[in-house]
Amino acid sequence: MKKIGLFWGSQTGNTENAADLIAAVIGYEHVDNYNIRDVGADTLAGYDSLLIGTSTWGAGELQDDWYNVFPSLDSLDCRGKTVAFFGLGDQLSYGDYFLDGMGILYEKFFERGAKVIGAWPAEGYDYSGSRAFVHGSFVGLALDADNQDHLSASRIQQWVSLIRPALL
Repeated sequence: MKKIGLFWGSQTGNTENAADLIAAVIGYEHVDNYNIRDVGADTLAGYDSLLIGTSTWGAGELQDDWYNVFPSLDSLDCRGKTVAFFGLGDQLSYGDYFLDGMGILYEKFFERGAKVIGAWPAEGYDYSGSRAFVHGSFVGLALDADNQDHLSASRIQQWVSLIRPALL
């Protein structure tokens, strides 16, 4: 069985809540759940499959915990790793930068050789720009706890059902 690590950073608790629900849906016995600030980038190397979660801050910036770890990702070899992303953003107040943090992390992991899974359709969102929108869909699960929190649990259930076979 593949070793799965779930890594996230959270300012307000929304990304942490999403990570906890993702871990519960996958099954706690299958996934190790970490705040990236507590472990650092070197811990990612020990996993076959990675679930990477972040929110977006300011004008399309990484969440602080990921910002602090980001330079050390340059030494991470992701060849042979399966990686899925989930991102949180506010599509109405920050529609020009919706989920840019997820897009920034996607670019880094893709550049490092990761096999990326878990693309998510953009239908049902109201935004004007996103670094996480690539080849006609989001690079991972798109969540908006500010405006569409009522959809988060069902979106997580659906997304996990899509990616679970590739993770285990």
